[in-house]
Amino acid sequence: MIWITPRSFLIEFEFGALFLIGTMTGGSLGLRTGSYGSLQQLQLIQNGFSHNVPTPGLTRKSSKLLLSSSREKERVLPFVCRFLGRKRVTMLLLVVLALLVFVFNSFTVNKESSNVIITQHSENVIPYRKDRSSSSITFAGMEDKHDIKIPSTENTVKGNVKHRTLIPYPSHPLIQPSTVVRDHCENFAFPPPPPPTDRKRYGPRPCPVCYLPVEQAIASMPSFSSESSVLRNLTYVYDENPIRIESHRGSEFGGFPTLKQRNDSYDIKESMMVHCGFVKGSKPGHQSGFDVDEADLMELEMFHDIIVASAVFGNYDIIQQPKNISEFSRKNVPFYMFIDEETEAYMKNSSVLGNSKRVGLWRIIVVRNVPYSDARRNGKIPKLLLHRLFPNVRYSLWIDGKLELVVDPYQILERFLWRQNANFAISRHYKRYDVFEEAEANKAAGKYDNSTINEQIDFYIKEGLQPYSEAKFPITSDVPEGCVIIKEHIPITNLFTCNWFNEVDRFTSRDQLSFSTVRDKIMGKVNWSINMFLDCERRNFVIQAYHRELLEHMPPPRPPRAIIRLPLPLPQSTKSVKTPTGKKISLKRGRGDKKRHRKVVGGSRDSKSF
Repeated sequence: MIWITPRSFLIEFEFGALFLIGTMTGGSLGLRTGSYGSLQQLQLIQNGFSHNVPTPGLTRKSSKLLLSSSREKERVLPFVCRFLGRKRVTMLLLVVLALLVFVFNSFTVNKESSNVIITQHSENVIPYRKDRSSSSITFAGMEDKHDIKIPSTENTVKGNVKHRTLIPYPSHPLIQPSTVVRDHCENFAFPPPPPPTDRKRYGPRPCPVCYLPVEQAIASMPSFSSESSVLRNLTYVYDENPIRIESHRGSEFGGFPTLKQRNDSYDIKESMMVHCGFVKGSKPGHQSGFDVDEADLMELEMFHDIIVASAVFGNYDIIQQPKNISEFSRKNVPFYMFIDEETEAYMKNSSVLGNSKRVGLWRIIVVRNVPYSDARRNGKIPKLLLHRLFPNVRYSLWIDGKLELVVDPYQILERFLWRQNANFAISRHYKRYDVFEEAEANKAAGKYDNSTINEQIDFYIKEGLQPYSEAKFPITSDVPEGCVIIKEHIPITNLFTCNWFNEVDRFTSRDQLSFSTVRDKIMGKVNWSINMFLDCERRNFVIQAYHRELLEHMPPPRPPRAIIRLPLPLPQSTKSVKTPTGKKISLKRGRGDKKRHRKVVGGSRDSKSF
């Protein structure tokens, strides 16, 4: 039997009362319940603890004070102490006291937790937004309700463009502030590569990429253009009668720029005039050597925030239809496919192209009077000069004709441009990162005339081209995988693609060889860089198909193997002999017969039918 003395009970009672008072006043947690919450409260809630956490907020009395107060209470309440000394009454009072403490403690902590959660939701918005302008995408009922200033994060990579001023998302009918996470991809990491399942299949593979949901990606599009480093005004050379002055390659479409004009195009100034194709005609596409119909010209001059463009020349590829495109992008993002007359004739003969000029999501634009005899070189015109063909477009996503787009364009631009504060993005080559290695690979594969490749590399060596080394870091590669280009149309990026096209026009059509030369010359003059992301990330949002000529020369798939089923043997009059499974039945007539197979003569008594 357990006895509780009056002194010990009073001490327990006093501690319980102090704990109860501390809980009701919030002092038991030692936290401040202000309107903006507390960092300690946020940490406790995020860690899954809501109460019963020891804190320094509770002040404990000294032992001498406890003894003196207990003696006074012994003199005043002698009969109460005797009554409380009974076991059942004492236990009942302790249980009631504990319940009261628990109820008040839970009520106080829940009240504080609810205040913290409300404050956290009101501040928990994703940056990357600016004040929206009339030219940007608007939704019904969208307006800015937050004036919280969020500082921009500085990028440590040398050569990046200046960052935009970041403000929170505006309210969106599909995105409520309480449901938007701080960073959807904050904890994303590349998983380990899966074990090889097919040893016969070699080559690069796609890797996981964290995209924002489509609604958030749409809302994260900046409302103003990025700042163009140094260059503010870029104009282009027009010449109705271009003349070849120097003995080098080039074309009438490109205007035969001289070496001096080429060098001047890298002297970055506030206002510049450069060669950028389409030197003839009143405007690109009209008597310029890359001509389109008048109705298509009006289509090209329309304003769009984002476009997706591709091309098939020389009937070289089969048009691939995009997948996983949101309804918003289907209505607001046009998909343009440039084709030449040869491809048009094939598509009409095969009933793929009709009078609607549409093939699935693609709006077909037929190009006439192409300037080059090489179909691949003609394809470089829309690839590198989209800003000339679409003068009123903010962002463009270029994919080669052999690629199938499988991710929404807004998600791609958010991931590789807006989230990175970049205005030009291209994937690096999956295997090679040195221009000299790329040149040797092109010669080995017969991609172009070897002497022309050697001439181009020798010219770059005289200008100072060096093999890639770690000294160029943070530049991670000199060789791109140029089948995808993600671009914001501003003067500095337009200058880059103009000069890149001039190199392709002057030398070989292998644009991987001239990419690093143009990039490094511009980066040496202005504070600008390119986001070169991993090739496995590119393979996450596009699927690569074979060229048409490869598909036509591929052997047809093997027919399914026919399964021949033999009929069951007919019942025989002879006595059946059981044989072990897996062994053949011997047809020997006698023990000494050496022949294993005996010729069966029709009509004999030993003949057997199966």
